[in-house]
Amino acid sequence: MFNLKSIVNRITNLKLYFAFAIALSLVSCSKLPEPNPEVSQAAITSESMNFAGSWNANGIRRSIALGNIRHSSIIELKGTMLLTGEAKPGVGFRAELIALTDSETGLMGRSVWTDERGDQLFSEVKGEGDAANNHIEGTFVGGTGRYAGITGGYEYSWQFVIEAEDGKIQGRAVNLKGHVQIGQATSGGVVP
Repeated sequence: MFNLKSIVNRITNLKLYFAFAIALSLVSCSKLPEPNPEVSQAAITSESMNFAGSWNANGIRRSIALGNIRHSSIIELKGTMLLTGEAKPGVGFRAELIALTDSETGLMGRSVWTDERGDQLFSEVKGEGDAANNHIEGTFVGGTGRYAGITGGYEYSWQFVIEAEDGKIQGRAVNLKGHVQIGQATSGGVVP
């Protein structure tokens, strides 16, 4: 017939399940505290951040001859940049570069790094040397979102991997390293 002990155990188990369900619903429905952007930004701006990384990119180059020896090119590169180090401005970026190169005067261009949030870093890029032996330096001139007010710079050597006759190029940054100091973010960011 009826086993009183079995009925008591079932009622006790139902009470426990009911209490657990209420506790779970309260925890899952409660709002988690939002991170304080002023605190995280203050921690970022307290010191300079050093980083290293890699950049692999492809794009196009359009060249003209300036006589028999001198030549100039316009290059456009886009690719993935990954940064390492304990204190870096971000991990991954879509990095873009547009530059004018001249066999006598070197490289001059502009670069934009865009992170996963859409925040951007802007830099002026200058370089010297030739395709086989070069040194490129970038100076941060501004940014948007969490990179507003950024200062610092970076350097690397560029190594071409593919140079096709139709102007398509592919390459990588060798020994990419730099440092940044991020200023206080403003709502609109800084656009150079």
